[in-house]
Amino acid sequence: MRYCSVYLVVRDFEKSVAFYEQILDMKVSAKRGQRFAMFNSAGMTICIMNGYFDREHSDEIQRKGEYIPAFDAMDNIADCENTRKVFINIGVDDLRAEYDRIRHSNIANELTEIRFIQYSSPYWYFTFTDPDGNPIEITGGYTE
Repeated sequence: MRYCSVYLVVRDFEKSVAFYEQILDMKVSAKRGQRFAMFNSAGMTICIMNGYFDREHSDEIQRKGEYIPAFDAMDNIADCENTRKVFINIGVDDLRAEYDRIRHSNIANELTEIRFIQYSSPYWYFTFTDPDGNPIEITGGYTE
């Protein structure tokens, strides 16, 4: 078994692609039209799935096997309330520099300050959300 990716089902494909290009500071690694985009970075792959593409382009989609709405109705998934049960965690070398970059970009929703927690080791981080409310946590080297 091998890890492939995590993909986010989004409401606004172009807005989300532009957001992740800016947050990850990289261009899309691969794109499948307006349906799917992939960002590959150091072994981590985040993908963006256009939640409305299949409905709007049903004549272009081929399927085999049972259609199961809970897994296959991407438009319904895109419209679901985001409960924030999954965090995207990104590590950086310089947490302060990354925080300043994100803050000055004015694209992060609900941006927190840099925070600290310790259980078994010190952990510095800040969080914000993407256009669909998915939480993103940035962690890395930091000195007070």
